[in-house]
Amino acid sequence: MTRIRDVVQKALATGYLTLEAEDQLRQLLTTRYDLEDFNAFMSLQEAAMTGKVKQESRERCGIK
Repeated sequence: MTRIRDVVQKALATGYLTLEAEDQLRQLLTTRYDLEDFNAFMSLQEAAMTGKVKQESRERCGIK
């Protein structure tokens, strides 16, 4: 089973969060997850806010 940290690790490595990965994260966040997954998700949030990771969904909407 894929974990939140796995999805985050890929996004951080590529600098890009795909629509599929966003959907996967939404699904995973509705289930029980541990502190390591929570911390990984928070790292992704920070990376997205600082521009280190770009989001496909925001590019499609024209949001920078």
